[in-house]
Amino acid sequence: MTDLTMTIDGAAVASERYFDVLNPATGNIVAAAPDCTTQQLDAAMDSSSCAFVTWRADEDRRREALRQAAKAIAAAAAEIAPLLTAEQGKPLRDSTGEVLGTSAWFKYYANLELPREVIQDDDRVFAEVVRRPIGPVAAITPWNYPLLLAAWKIAPALRAGNTVVAKPSPYTPLTALKLGEILREALPPGVLNVISGRDPLGAAMTAHRVPRKISFTGSVQSGRRVAAAAVDGFKRVTLELGGNDAAIVLADADVGAIASKLFWGAFTNNGQVCSAIKRLYVPEPMYDDVVDALAALATTVRVGNGLDDGVQLGPLNNRAQLDRVSELVDDAVNTGARVAAGGVRMDGDGYFYAPTIIADVADGTRLVDEEQFGPALPVISYRRAEEAVAHANASNFGLGGSVWSSDTERAGMVAAQLECGTAWVNTHITLAPHQPFGGVKWSGLGVENGPWGLYGFTELQVIHRAKA
Repeated sequence: MTDLTMTIDGAAVASERYFDVLNPATGNIVAAAPDCTTQQLDAAMDSSSCAFVTWRADEDRRREALRQAAKAIAAAAAEIAPLLTAEQGKPLRDSTGEVLGTSAWFKYYANLELPREVIQDDDRVFAEVVRRPIGPVAAITPWNYPLLLAAWKIAPALRAGNTVVAKPSPYTPLTALKLGEILREALPPGVLNVISGRDPLGAAMTAHRVPRKISFTGSVQSGRRVAAAAVDGFKRVTLELGGNDAAIVLADADVGAIASKLFWGAFTNNGQVCSAIKRLYVPEPMYDDVVDALAALATTVRVGNGLDDGVQLGPLNNRAQLDRVSELVDDAVNTGARVAAGGVRMDGDGYFYAPTIIADVADGTRLVDEEQFGPALPVISYRRAEEAVAHANASNFGLGGSVWSSDTERAGMVAAQLECGTAWVNTHITLAPHQPFGGVKWSGLGVENGPWGLYGFTELQVIHRAKA
């Protein structure tokens, strides 16, 4: 596959240089992706700036274009999903779900109202607040959900009247390039430009003169650099920077009823989810039962190439992430933790790591305190619920958290004490287009999804008319 192109001003654009994209299940090259040049970045940005003038002016046209985009994405699911699995590693079933989710996000925003708010209407003044588009947007997305997380940015930005220059991770550029190709017919030239390139490209985008907003999902370290680059031009930013989500099991929980939900709350997409369960707090009397139940599930999960039938978990996406998970697990074991399941790299050429449950571990261990972003779950015992909440909150992260109990009212009261953007009860990673998603502390700035995510791509303007 050497014919993948960028989308600049509505046209297919190749590059004078390319970089290899690897299949994480095999280590083999999937395709060569265009490595955007400085001149091509300027062309994409200038195209976005020119298209903004007319795109912002016709709301009905924008909504219909987003509806057509949603249909085009869904219609291409059988074409996109295998490509997503090949570059990201997730099972084909999950890739198909991601493509259809991407379509759903476009459809949601196509149908979402952006009301004007009357704040005064009397004998003297009619005043209303309107939301205006910001301008061209730079959207930078990660490798764990390369298509869906692009939709979280592109769909609301376009609905609000902005134009977008999107850059996927160099680990997973192929599906974003395919998205740009598919939407060339649905969107006017310049409204959505999709470019790809190695890491310096992201820095060049954030420092570029054209974008008025940067929407970024990635690491805390990269988020700091994005925020710093935005300061000089007073560019608006939305930053989703990951988390170290804690799940708290209360003493009245039914282990048999929640074990599978806890497991998949941690291991969905092989743990490569910013809001997955990253640490699990369990009361001492039921600790062994929970560990044993999770370990039993870990040993029965089928791990393999996402294109093979029946595979439930694929590989980690890249070698750096595989090395990080291995390092954190080894560190926990070296400090006295017990491996209840997994704990080893799996044989083969891909980036496979066995689903791992780590017991007899405590706060202060790196695996507990840091975001592992992989298939390794530490289980920590506690004596009182107040203690578990305190440990859950003693983190620089605050993306999500959950509480598990047979008493949902009590669980809700405990969940309300968690310092995080989303507090779930008896579930985890339950997301939807209409539900805002964001974090506190180091987990980011701003929110995505729902009308609140749409508002993040707008500026307020007051229209004040004197009547006399």
